[in-house]
Amino acid sequence: MNADAPSAPPAPAPSARALLPLVAPALLVGVASALVLLGVSVVAERFEDVLWGTLPDALGVGRYSALWIIVMLTATGLTVGIVVRQVHGHAGPDPATTGLVDAPMPAGVVPGLLVVTVLALAGGVSLGPENPITAANIALAYWLGRRAAPGAPAALWVGLGAAGTIGALFGTPVAAALILTETMAARPGPGTLWDKLFGPLIAAGAGGLTTVLIARPTFDLGLPKYPGTHWGDLLTALVIAPLAAALAMAAVYAFPYVHALFRRLRHPVLALTAGGLVLGLLGALGGHLTLFKGLSEARTLAERPDGWSAGSFALMAVVKLAALLTAAACGFRGGRIFPAVFVGVALGLCAHALVPAAQPTLAVVCGVLGVLLAVTRQGWLSLFTAAVLVADPNVLPLLCVATLPAWLLVTGRPRMQLREYGTALR
Repeated sequence: MNADAPSAPPAPAPSARALLPLVAPALLVGVASALVLLGVSVVAERFEDVLWGTLPDALGVGRYSALWIIVMLTATGLTVGIVVRQVHGHAGPDPATTGLVDAPMPAGVVPGLLVVTVLALAGGVSLGPENPITAANIALAYWLGRRAAPGAPAALWVGLGAAGTIGALFGTPVAAALILTETMAARPGPGTLWDKLFGPLIAAGAGGLTTVLIARPTFDLGLPKYPGTHWGDLLTALVIAPLAAALAMAAVYAFPYVHALFRRLRHPVLALTAGGLVLGLLGALGGHLTLFKGLSEARTLAERPDGWSAGSFALMAVVKLAALLTAAACGFRGGRIFPAVFVGVALGLCAHALVPAAQPTLAVVCGVLGVLLAVTRQGWLSLFTAAVLVADPNVLPLLCVATLPAWLLVTGRPRMQLREYGTALR
């Protein structure tokens, strides 16, 4: 080849006329994704009120007594196991092998996946809704999109379904843009990154706006006002974020071994019932704040940064991390972002209790940052989530600096996601 030969000209960027047809389907997918998320959340909340309020009150049992926690989590595992065994497609692939954004599953799997998601959320399992809802919305968007526009690339519907759901989860398209940037930046094709993100950003905006108008979500934990950055805060950030990441990495390294233990039971009913029992024992040990997906419980901790001792905060962090590890390994369908936020909040408040000079707000967001980096391995998502927990842009420079040593600790190491092998429990 002649080194002096001119290189091929870059492909022209798509015109406005090429992008305009994306507007309508992106809006529809974004709104529909938000409605699916809100519907599942409402049903789960109503069912939770029955399981943790009406039923124990009728039986004369303490709502969050150790006995009720163990019984409820074990029963939730048994019920989810039966549903997984019986429904079409077994509620999707082994959740230990899936991530936040994956290839579309068959649409027939979606009903069973949504049922087990509702049961897990209501039953107190330490997982969030993000992974199964994103998978369900991607499957529905792909199934409907391929019928409405067979010539459109499959990646379009995957991107719209994922972006609409993530925008709805966080109430803003920014989170979706940051997450998809990591996957789309290197994707071949004409146009700039903004051209590639045009449709997904519309879907994310529609999903986020729908959630905001209907549910008005907030991620503000009500932490004490951040007083401004001082030199000592730099040390706080550089110590807490890597330490939190290191603790979470212990769970990441344990993940394949715990998963293998549950696979030895060779049946989803047995595996999930055993997992539910372990979750119940952990909940009885850590208290009711270590149950459920963890966001509202994290807000309870953050509103009283001096309400518990360092030992209590440490216990809740370790129990919640163990519960997240167990739930993700035994077969419950759910996401890991919100439980990881609780772990990070508890660790940050533990650091503040041990060293009162460590400002609690900064300690919390750095703890959340470190745990999320280890659990999700999503740099932009981790930074964004930690930043939105406190409505003060002054923490952003410190978070950016704290990301660097924490990322050095986790990058290139195992992920909390297994490569699919053999057959899933059926």
